Amino acid sequence: MSDSISKITNNKPIFVDNDPQDELFTLNLGPTHPATHGVFQNVLQVDGERIISGVSTIGYIHRAFEKIAEHRAYYQITTLTDRLNYCSSPINNMGWHMTVEKLLEIELPKRVQYMRVIIMELSRIADHIICNGILGVDTGTFAGFIPMMVKREFIYEIFEEICGARLTTNIGRIGGFERDFNETAFSKIKQFAKEFPAVLKEFEALLERNRIFIERTAGVAAVDPETALSYSWSGPILRATGIDYDVRANEPYSSYEEFDFEVPVGTNGDVYDRFLVRNSEMWQSLRIIDQALAKIEKEPEGIFHADVPDFYLPPKEEVYNNMEALIYHFKIVMGEIDAPKKELYHCVEGANGELGFYLISDGGRSPYRLHFRRPSFINYQMYAPMSSGMLLSDAIINMSSLNVIAGELDA
Repeated sequence: MSDSISKITNNKPIFVDNDPQDELFTLNLGPTHPATHGVFQNVLQVDGERIISGVSTIGYIHRAFEKIAEHRAYYQITTLTDRLNYCSSPINNMGWHMTVEKLLEIELPKRVQYMRVIIMELSRIADHIICNGILGVDTGTFAGFIPMMVKREFIYEIFEEICGARLTTNIGRIGGFERDFNETAFSKIKQFAKEFPAVLKEFEALLERNRIFIERTAGVAAVDPETALSYSWSGPILRATGIDYDVRANEPYSSYEEFDFEVPVGTNGDVYDRFLVRNSEMWQSLRIIDQALAKIEKEPEGIFHADVPDFYLPPKEEVYNNMEALIYHFKIVMGEIDAPKKELYHCVEGANGELGFYLISDGGRSPYRLHFRRPSFINYQMYAPMSSGMLLSDAIINMSSLNVIAGELDA
């Protein structure tokens, strides 16, 4: 590798060559490069196969969700949160509902909280299946991807049974769920909890001690804890550096403090450790789901929302036949009921890290200001600096291990 120094001025590289025979070239990694996992771009200065420097570019989705939310009623913002991390959108929905419930000081029944825990942990598993499955594909093996994706599709069947949607679910409501889980939904949840361990074990056996996979991932893009914290990392990639920060354990919500689970951590903070941490988290999610199912059986049946008529939509049959229910339905959907004046922050443990909602209410029908703390947006800031000196092939699997979801970059 040469000692050439490159600067970027008006997108044109300027070279100071110690060796006139060497030359850097510019490579656009994205937004339509087949190896990038979303609509974002990295303008790289490359010396052969080695990256010298790079500049990350986001903003190819142009959705302005935060500004749109300032003109929508609280109830209508749920569909916006779906489009953040669309690989685990129910966690986004639940996080937003909890934020509004914190604003309105709504206390949910225990059964509803346990139901939410099940949905969020199923979403976490679905998201980790995507990340680790794709990491396997990017390192050259497709075999483990298919059976894992079959189980991910089964998770979507569960979501479809509960709310009628699969990917962007719009699941739940402020105050609980739109309907109770039926017997088919509970049966499918139990079936998944019973069948998925064998598939996960097979996936781990295929890759975790695979010499080729280890040589491609171990030691690649290693990050120390201090650097990770300085970039405000969170989630599995932070825990892979050895820091055991998990919102579910450190700042429990939805009764997570009642559950017995471990927070997996790594040691080296490299691509391999991130893979291991996500695999371990799937086992912990299964453990939490089993506990939640047992807790639900001890709660009274038929409870699936809190008693908050000012913000919870009445049943359709009542809306069609009762004038008072129709009026409440209209007032809630159109945002005719004012919220309290308050400033607050609420966060949940998203699949990629701390997913937070900073909300300022001035007492009106819509947020005065709403900011989403999107973990991918924060985690991605380090991609270009950490790719410096890395081979291009390693930069691809590094991107896989960060699990950057483009929907969280441009909000």
